[in-house]
Amino acid sequence: MFYLLILLLQMKLIRQIADLNKAINKEKELGFVPTMGSLHKGHASLVNISKKKCKKTLVSIFVNPTQFNNKNDFKTYPRNLNKDIKFLKKLKVDYLYIPSVDQIYNNKQSNKIILNKSQRILCAKFRKGHFEGVLDVLNRFTSLIRPKKIFMGEKDFQQFFLVRNFIEKNYKTKVFSCKTIRDMNQVALSSRNSLLNKQNYKKAGMIAIQLINLKKLIKNNAKYKNLIKKIKSSLIKEFNINIEYLECRNQFNLSANLNNKPFKLFVAYYLNGVRLIDNF
Repeated sequence: MFYLLILLLQMKLIRQIADLNKAINKEKELGFVPTMGSLHKGHASLVNISKKKCKKTLVSIFVNPTQFNNKNDFKTYPRNLNKDIKFLKKLKVDYLYIPSVDQIYNNKQSNKIILNKSQRILCAKFRKGHFEGVLDVLNRFTSLIRPKKIFMGEKDFQQFFLVRNFIEKNYKTKVFSCKTIRDMNQVALSSRNSLLNKQNYKKAGMIAIQLINLKKLIKNNAKYKNLIKKIKSSLIKEFNINIEYLECRNQFNLSANLNNKPFKLFVAYYLNGVRLIDNF
């Protein structure tokens, strides 16, 4: 406990909105890294990029209940606040904001966020209300913090895409995507990885490698949809997984029409009950 108190002397930990306003009121070049905790090297890369681009960096830890379409998923989401605080102190973060649910949702938004038909794809198709919850909470955070820049990882590229369009339309805030950080076995770092045992984590690595190779094959194959269908069936049989989606999308607008433009291969699957997403 004494060690933790020493750490906090060098990093401003904020729990109340009044204290938040007082701490950042005069910050004009503030970088914001929103997180749900259970931090890892992927989050560290976001913090480090923010520190390079902004004078001060604020990280939030808030497990947002409104973006979970499954109550059990919310309850089992990995949490380790003391470890996260020490992690951020070592990164020399300026501000850490840890609000309660009541603080964030004490004011109802006048405009309900609704995705249009073209946006209800990939994760939005399978997780009803998920992105509406993400956009709502980041709208609230941005209104409170008024950051100059927001930094998000590319692992959930659809989330970044929707957040960037929404935030930059409504605020004078720029949203930046940061490269996905992968483990040595090519698994994208994620808080949910802690829910996998060693055997399943190894499987996730093998799946990632096959999908990286698939992306390479798609680039030179006009009949890529048949190729995806074949690989999808193979992955299901080989690894006993349930794949929600495996498809290519235009990187600029997430449409299914690639138009010879840069594209990403998106996947979401369940491995022993744990939902994993990635893109390549």
